Amino acid sequence: MNSIWEHDRVVLTTDLPGDRLAAGDVGTVVHVHRGAMAYQVEFVALDGETVAVVTLERGHVRPVERREATHARRMA
Repeated sequence: MNSIWEHDRVVLTTDLPGDRLAAGDVGTVVHVHRGAMAYQVEFVALDGETVAVVTLERGHVRPVERREATHARRMA
């Protein structure tokens, strides 16, 4: 797996309905835990409001890849 560092943007790979997050949402790593086994990630709406700050295991996020586009969706 590619290295993920603090302040990197990452893509959620699984739905987290309890946090109003869906696979494909993009967040920013705010803290790397346990030798990169988990990450604290902040997800922000396009208007700047923080939607969630969650700790995720390494398998639940991936680095943003070259030439990917951000997609907007309305949140509940």
